[in-house]
Amino acid sequence: MSDPRAYVEVDLTAIASNIAHFKSDTDAEILAVVKADAYGHGLVEVSRTALASGATWLGTALLEEALLLRDAGITAPVLAWLTPPGEDFDMALQRNIDLSISSLALLDEVLAAGARTGIKPRIHIEVDTGMTRGGFLEEWDPFLLRLREVKNDLHVVGYWTHFARADEPDSDFTEQQLILFNVLLNALQSEGVFPEIVHAANSAGAIAHPRSHKQMIRLGIAMYGLSPDISTMGSSEKLGLRPAMSIKAKLVNVKRVPALSRVGYGGTGVTDTDTQLGIVCMGYSDGLPRRADSTAGVSYNGDLARLIGRVSMDQCVVDLGADSTARAGDYVTVIGEDGFSADDWASAAGTINYEITTRIATRLPRIYHR
Repeated sequence: MSDPRAYVEVDLTAIASNIAHFKSDTDAEILAVVKADAYGHGLVEVSRTALASGATWLGTALLEEALLLRDAGITAPVLAWLTPPGEDFDMALQRNIDLSISSLALLDEVLAAGARTGIKPRIHIEVDTGMTRGGFLEEWDPFLLRLREVKNDLHVVGYWTHFARADEPDSDFTEQQLILFNVLLNALQSEGVFPEIVHAANSAGAIAHPRSHKQMIRLGIAMYGLSPDISTMGSSEKLGLRPAMSIKAKLVNVKRVPALSRVGYGGTGVTDTDTQLGIVCMGYSDGLPRRADSTAGVSYNGDLARLIGRVSMDQCVVDLGADSTARAGDYVTVIGEDGFSADDWASAAGTINYEITTRIATRLPRIYHR
């Protein structure tokens, strides 16, 4: 089999190290967030590593992701929290998947699935404490009334919320959310419902708000070694995290061009001097952001080569420099410790590191290092 034209390397030891970093600083259980194909790192391999490294739960957004974990033989507790009405809740119960409840309509469908299957649904009750996205808000009081009637038909495993601004350590908004979170928990307990696991902290909460750890923290971006927000919380290195993803791609061609050569669609890139351009076999269909500017690029033998011109669908062009020894067929590092990081690419495209890793296409093979 020929060498891939581009591939993703995932350092599973880095993921294990990041989990260990948090385990040494909290008594809470750890839920490894593996939604979106484990933030682009690979759902099954990352999940197995996380569980072997001390995580006790797995979290997915979609039910289909949770079912893939079960298909892979993973038996650990799994919570799926983004399940609109109409999903196959019978299958979810039969495969022992915990479900998040955030509306009366969803509650009724899950109860119906429980009645059909004879399996008591394992649920986590989500409340909206300020994100104004998922969770009970105006339906909270009607939900409590309904819960009085059906609580014996449910196994209430968890109670949770999601932070909107935990990556802003100077903001008091997270503390306000926690206050409301506790008020709503008291109301739930007054109905005789006592969740086994209370959880609120995402990665940023786990780092910056120790009071939010509760019984479980949900590790997402930090588990992959990236900062929740490099501008407000600092870099991976500052936080003691090891990035797990690196990307390599082949040069399709290397060509010498004179100064003032226009490059790419629209001729938006212009060479300053006589130089060598490298055509990299990776583009926006592979996940590179089309709008990235020349503050990102690749590295070759430790030398940086910045983007020039627009990223194309399957390729992009970098300025290797007049003295580069790079040749067609050589690999360059698109993301990696010897060059540009996911944070660099995010800055170059006006986005966040989460988007950079999760958009890397599945057509790029993942190679795992243990």
